[in-house]
Amino acid sequence: MKRGQKELYELLDKLEIEYHYREHPPVNTIEDATKYWKNYDSGRCKNIFLRNHKGNRHYLVILEHLRKLNMKDLESRLKQGKLSFASERRLMKYLGVKPGSVSPFGLINDNNTHVHLFIDKKLLDFNRLSFHPNDNTASLIISLDDFIKYLEHQGNSYEFLQLYDD
Repeated sequence: MKRGQKELYELLDKLEIEYHYREHPPVNTIEDATKYWKNYDSGRCKNIFLRNHKGNRHYLVILEHLRKLNMKDLESRLKQGKLSFASERRLMKYLGVKPGSVSPFGLINDNNTHVHLFIDKKLLDFNRLSFHPNDNTASLIISLDDFIKYLEHQGNSYEFLQLYDD
């Protein structure tokens, strides 16, 4: 039986999105995950869930795993004050996942399309990307085109930006 959210697999099948499934021990950090990514032919992603200072807007930031988010730059672009990591409660409310399992696949739980995505432009350089299936004991590798197809189906707003310091 595949690890992760059953509804996600049903949606991927419905959308005819092909994926490669990989199991691994629980990984909570990028450092942990790199031990198991050696044979993944894909862009590896770091997913960060943020909120604005009022707590009324939430953002999923997806970076190429080696990049470090320039938070001050993102704050200045948004003009919403200081951004901070969203709480475990907010993570569960909006994405239906626990810390360590943050993934754009959690958008299937965002019924009101509340979460906006900022996606690292560097990820456009990869033909395939890997994400947790809302459980940090597995990864799914999908094509970049199918990732966009998934995002379009979900209806959350998103944009590709340079989100890191060179």
